[in-house]
Amino acid sequence: MKILTYNVNGIRSALTKGFADWLKATNADMICLQEVKAEEHQIDKAIFEEMGYQVYWHHAEKKGYSGVAILTKITPKNIVHGCGIEIYDREGRVLRTDFEDFSLMSVYMPSGSSGDERQGFKMQWLTDFYEYIHELKKTVPNLIISGDYNICHHPIDIHNPKSNANSSGFLPEERAWVGSFLENGFIDTFRHFNQEPHHYTWWSYRAGARTKNLGWRIDYHCATEPMRERLVRSAILSEAKHSDHCPVLLEIN
Repeated sequence: MKILTYNVNGIRSALTKGFADWLKATNADMICLQEVKAEEHQIDKAIFEEMGYQVYWHHAEKKGYSGVAILTKITPKNIVHGCGIEIYDREGRVLRTDFEDFSLMSVYMPSGSSGDERQGFKMQWLTDFYEYIHELKKTVPNLIISGDYNICHHPIDIHNPKSNANSSGFLPEERAWVGSFLENGFIDTFRHFNQEPHHYTWWSYRAGARTKNLGWRIDYHCATEPMRERLVRSAILSEAKHSDHCPVLLEIN
């Protein structure tokens, strides 16, 4: 089974850049999207339905902002919009689909790069989301959380760790959160298979960063420990260029 995660930085923009043809060629079973920046009625769902996907959407209240979606060729037995915490659900950050033997979540974690207020919001989210997930695991033990975490975990995950030591997305407290999250029952599936440097999922639009591969690895598929034996492969698909992010693939049995 092939699962993709992709922050498309605006689904309508991505569609003008060949996203639909690319998705069809991947033949993925499921794709988690983040930052769709649109309400469900603002896109032509038939584009995806003709490929065999069912479309599930959770948009933000604010127009043209945030929002997550899951496209799946397998019918879920249950869909959960949001995490039950209003301040985050109003921003369209969490969507979960439950299947017979595992659950898949598309998550768009907040960025703190715009200033202290949003960084404070991000840190509160990290506390609240951690508690939410570790409670959820009690009833949903086979869980994959796919999406834009907006944090690089280790120096290997960012092209210039020294100069970004005080940057949102690579702050010591953010990195410690990822460490704690993984230590408490999750697997960073890309690093499970690949320990090599220079693998990134986001690049600034400035100064030719993508051409020079000056990036950050902030998009993840994190799977719970009971999923370990089902993990087959993970890869960063950096040739896909419909966004300032690129997709990440996870294959499972």
